[in-house]
Amino acid sequence: MTTELPERGAVFWPVGTGDSTTLVINEEVVMQIDLHDMAKADQDDTPEVPVVDELAESLPRVDGKPYLSVFALTHADKDHCLGFADLLSKVTIGELWATPRLWREYTDNPDGDGLCDDARAFQEEAERRVEATRKADGDPGSGNRIVVIGYDGESEHAYNDLPAEYLSGPGHSISVLDGHDCTGLFEAFIHAPFAADAAAARNETSLAMQVTLTDESGRDGRLLLFGDLAHDTIVKIFSYSEHHERPQYLEWDVLLAPHHCSKYVMYLRSIEGDDEYQGDVMDFFQKYQRPNAVVISSSAVFPEMDEPGMNPPHRKAANRYEEIVDELINTMSWLDVNEPSPVVFGVTAEGAAIVRDELVEASANAVLATGLTKSDTRRLGRIAAAATLVAKSAAAARGSAAASDRRTGPERVQQGIAADRGGESAPRTAVGFGG
Repeated sequence: MTTELPERGAVFWPVGTGDSTTLVINEEVVMQIDLHDMAKADQDDTPEVPVVDELAESLPRVDGKPYLSVFALTHADKDHCLGFADLLSKVTIGELWATPRLWREYTDNPDGDGLCDDARAFQEEAERRVEATRKADGDPGSGNRIVVIGYDGESEHAYNDLPAEYLSGPGHSISVLDGHDCTGLFEAFIHAPFAADAAAARNETSLAMQVTLTDESGRDGRLLLFGDLAHDTIVKIFSYSEHHERPQYLEWDVLLAPHHCSKYVMYLRSIEGDDEYQGDVMDFFQKYQRPNAVVISSSAVFPEMDEPGMNPPHRKAANRYEEIVDELINTMSWLDVNEPSPVVFGVTAEGAAIVRDELVEASANAVLATGLTKSDTRRLGRIAAAATLVAKSAAAARGSAAASDRRTGPERVQQGIAADRGGESAPRTAVGFGG
């Protein structure tokens, strides 16, 4: 991947134990799945990334404002929606993907007990969009669109009356993002939430899907995203898809470790209180992984050993993943445990793979050569890592490259950064993907 700059792929941000995944389909269409933007991320001496600020600076702009095609919330836990209200104030979100669980929790319980402020902000925005869609009696337009994913047969809410194109659920695929037909470039196959789990614990109502990103050459990359699902529901997903003869929707190049590398993906608690290993889920993971597949844990650094009652990540789970893949990547230790970089997965004509450290280190070295401070270098290094996806400089470099062009990937990154910077001086504004 050091000879071709990917302009389609995914960014897994270092945000501590929480999920923040950005999918880049092309220069116009970017999708965010979950968000965990802690207040401390704004401080220079912390390793976590302020994702809202990065997106606001890096997204393509429509009518002068940063534009995010889709925001999808897997479930309403704080470590999956923290910072949503801030994102909504700074970015135009074309379309929301929501699940019925929040209507059950919020509308049926107006006080919102158990929901954080950002979860309530998300649900209020979802309700507004449902009403806008009903009033429009059709497409309400970008900024008002919503897709409700899943079914809750025990509750009746306004979303039940939406036209079919604004409803989806397990067994269905989505390729249109905020009015952009991305067929052939993007497909999200929905695995969950199941209607039978509507009243289950919140984690077990997570939106789960396989995302396929495809290069114009036909090469693709596949990601499995399971939110905070645990063993039983994940096994049900694999079993159902096999039963319905849909094995292609179980394949993966990247598995985002469910629930931040929780041991309860592959262990169940016995009556005696012991952890009992469940090999069936690991067999499924191993069966459907593609060559050179990687597992990514969006979590704090793995502990040396687990302590009773501790939250994810669990060392016991990490050990199991390491048994089935050559590489387990932790977002908070990628490249540098003190100053982690985003994990970038790219899809090009050459294949689908993690963008390796040669690219990221080359871009960081190019910044370092300007004499910037460590904090500035870290920030621009992070942005440069994301910029390898669809930065203008990368697109321009690829579009103008002749057959005789023998520049290496790192050289293209360095020259692209220099071009956008306008020289060797530090940039006045951040270099961002799609911007």
